[in-house]
Amino acid sequence: MSHTDYRVDVLIVGSGPVGASFARTLVGAGIDVLMVEAGAQLARRPGSNLKNIYIYQRDNNLFSSVIRGNLYTLSVPDSAHAELAVDPAGAHGLPTNWGCARHNENPDQDPYRNIPAASASYAVGGMATHWTCATPRHHPVLERYGGIGSDEWDRCYTEAEALLTVSNREFEHSVRQRLIIDALRDEFSELPEQYAVQSLPLAVKRRGGEGGMVTWAGADTVLGDIAEGNAHFSLLPQHLCTRLVPDSAGTRIDHAEVRDLEGARELSVAADHFVVCAGAVLTPQLLWASGIRPDPLGRYLTEHPMAFCQVVLLDRLLDRLGTDPRFAPDVQRHRDLFPDDHVPVPVGDPEPSVWLPLSEGRLWHGQITRDALQFGVEVPHVDDRLIADLRWFGLVDPRPENRVTFSDRHTDIHGMPQPTFDFSFSDDDAARQHAMMEDMLRAATALGGFLPQAEPRFTTLGLPNHIAGTVRMGKDPRISVVNNDSRVWGFDNLYLGGNGVIPTATASNPTLTSVAMALKAAHHLTGRLK
Repeated sequence: MSHTDYRVDVLIVGSGPVGASFARTLVGAGIDVLMVEAGAQLARRPGSNLKNIYIYQRDNNLFSSVIRGNLYTLSVPDSAHAELAVDPAGAHGLPTNWGCARHNENPDQDPYRNIPAASASYAVGGMATHWTCATPRHHPVLERYGGIGSDEWDRCYTEAEALLTVSNREFEHSVRQRLIIDALRDEFSELPEQYAVQSLPLAVKRRGGEGGMVTWAGADTVLGDIAEGNAHFSLLPQHLCTRLVPDSAGTRIDHAEVRDLEGARELSVAADHFVVCAGAVLTPQLLWASGIRPDPLGRYLTEHPMAFCQVVLLDRLLDRLGTDPRFAPDVQRHRDLFPDDHVPVPVGDPEPSVWLPLSEGRLWHGQITRDALQFGVEVPHVDDRLIADLRWFGLVDPRPENRVTFSDRHTDIHGMPQPTFDFSFSDDDAARQHAMMEDMLRAATALGGFLPQAEPRFTTLGLPNHIAGTVRMGKDPRISVVNNDSRVWGFDNLYLGGNGVIPTATASNPTLTSVAMALKAAHHLTGRLK
């Protein structure tokens, strides 16, 4: 074996929280793990959330450019070169994949069936280098996969919450959070207590001291101590897995072909087991490139439609701050320090993180936050302390015709098969979206007036980056890609993880559920190896 080759117990493709969950579990059992990631390591600790940098905690708006700079759009329709898709001879004198290779333009993409904002993050830690850290549990009846028992769900969720340091209490001292929760509890008084307006669970932990700093969870949080080094764990950034090579019987993966992007060399990685956690689009892309092409691959795709607006908080709500005994001491200290400030919200008051859970009769998930990824237009003369962002996420039914396919002709920026989306909403999906918008308007009008140029709208499809279902779990290989242990049907040593494994209609953020499902699979795999 040459010096460019590796042999390990388990190869993990992808370094986000899901891949990190596999690694943490396996390494903890003394199993040798190699993790490869196509992106670079952006922080000292591998996979650290970049929101932890001091300047972004002081001014969250600055983080918007970091998010945009780490999102790579997966499929851009190329109308100017669409005719090349039916011109295999290249009659125009251009290479037939010219558009794709140059700017990820995709001549196969129908713009009316696209998911325009669907993106990938090529970095150690993946999307968790800049995610919002919202980590609610999925509704036990309306969202969760029924093939896993409720007791096992609870065990896996509890372990996932511990790994991600999930809490709903880190921002409870925010005066705006308490103010908004009170106002919306009055407005939505009909909701049962379990699903009433409440604090949003977040993967975050408050630091000690008076600075108000927090630590947002990233893949390094999940890795824990092994992020600092472990004899059983190795991480190769800027290494792209291009192909999984089956053995002669076609029932096991023999080795993986990996490209060192920085060193411009090809590697061969042999392992006993292989785990792919590259995202809901790039995971099926790798399977397709490897000739593993079951009919359900890429099908049953779901993505959350999102309604959005920004409001300026009502004066009558702000007036409560000076009279309510819960808020008055903080407001008075602020006025003593800043006697010329007419806004009663203390400087440094944490941003609100409020949750309206999905429940029976309300098939959507609502969040009120001030996230860095701005959808409105910045209005320089409106104090940020007065603005609340409303984001409502909708539910889409899994249907086999909603899918992502992969080209054998066109390639993406890494030379992998170009993904193409074929997606639309059903009549039921559309009806739920209109009801969701009405519900958001109800919440918005209870809180304030619409910020100019940030009035209610449906955002570009794909903006949440919550695509799921593309390598779905199930009990029937005719309509699923992996079994209940996340093992690919027909392969003894190939496992998948990530949002793509989630087979159900969901409206809530998927990361916690994906980590919980990964932990179930990781414990199963550990049992096999040990």
